[in-house]
Amino acid sequence: MNLLRTRIHHLIEQLADEDIPTTWEVVHNLYCDFYMLKAIEEAKRSQQPWDILTQDEAIRQLMYWGSEI
Repeated sequence: MNLLRTRIHHLIEQLADEDIPTTWEVVHNLYCDFYMLKAIEEAKRSQQPWDILTQDEAIRQLMYWGSEI
């Protein structure tokens, strides 16, 4: 792990100052994508057949929640 950390620091040091914001945006987006993929995979692992709503059930539930506000 330390080798990867060293290589990443070396890459960062080679970046021009004006490239850092763009690079950070790309890395942040990749991190968010990875985080969401992990959450989706976890949800798929824990999902049970009775956890799924039909489209009609989902619409009724949304209408119910909307009427409470």
